[in-house]
Amino acid sequence: MAIEVQVFGTKKCQETRKALRFFAERRIKTHFVDLHVKAASPGELRRFAQKFGVQALVDREGKRFADLGLRSAALSDDRWLDRLADDPMLLRTPLTRWQQRLTIGAAEATWKEWIAS
Repeated sequence: MAIEVQVFGTKKCQETRKALRFFAERRIKTHFVDLHVKAASPGELRRFAQKFGVQALVDREGKRFADLGLRSAALSDDRWLDRLADDPMLLRTPLTRWQQRLTIGAAEATWKEWIAS
């Protein structure tokens, strides 16, 4: 069975480049969505939020988060999802999906399980 993985991230993100390199080295076909060019859809973000929670999607260590002064922001989960859909630079990347399986950030152990199955 052929595996095709979808990776959401940016070309400047070290973790995203690491994910793309991981799959390329194993000759796994990837569909890369550059968040600088096209934001993830709200439905796609909801899929990740249902599994990990909305707060896991927010990159609290990122420059964009600090620039917007969101450290003291008390937003509801729905408002965070709207914010993340409007400003994808607030996302923790890479967001990786294969079929119904999802990961946030570099998750090589999980990716190896995907390939082994």
